[in-house]
Amino acid sequence: MATPQFLSSFKYSDSLKVVAISVCTAIFCEAISWVLIYRTNSYKSLKSSIDKAAKKLETMKTDQNPNKLSTKKSKTKKIDRVETSLKESSRDLSLFKFKSGAVVALVLIVVFGLLNSLFEGKVVAKLPFKPIGIVMKMSHRGLQGEDSTDCSMVFLYFLCSISIRTNLQKFLGFSPPRGAAGAGLFPMPDPKTS
Repeated sequence: MATPQFLSSFKYSDSLKVVAISVCTAIFCEAISWVLIYRTNSYKSLKSSIDKAAKKLETMKTDQNPNKLSTKKSKTKKIDRVETSLKESSRDLSLFKFKSGAVVALVLIVVFGLLNSLFEGKVVAKLPFKPIGIVMKMSHRGLQGEDSTDCSMVFLYFLCSISIRTNLQKFLGFSPPRGAAGAGLFPMPDPKTS
């Protein structure tokens, strides 16, 4: 019980609590993602097919032979086929991750509600600068007073959760395959089809 008293008398105790809860939440969410997604065979096969298609597309685009005019047409068709395959696999991967995303969103909503009730109206940090417009509305949300350098739990938790979860995914190797970087449920339209 000496640790909570030490933390409560510490100047930055609320900030450290929010950061620690954010770290724990990120680890818990990645564990959920691992159970529902990353350990399954279908995810592994989708990821390998995306990696193979991305490598194949890259080699096809860099391997140019200007002497043969007739093969240029067939090569463009092959590149289009590989790009289509890559887009379909990326879409399937996004849909596969959707179920885990719903569970993770539910966990984040519960944790956010808990944190909001614990730190309602409390200043958890001091910003080293005076934020501008919309950033000030986010950082000063729910706080009384006019000091714009006061930081609410919402802003600190938002910054922590974004940075910690992204870096944790990279560290654990759960970042999306490089061929699927821009793909998602709503990918950019293909200029060739329009």
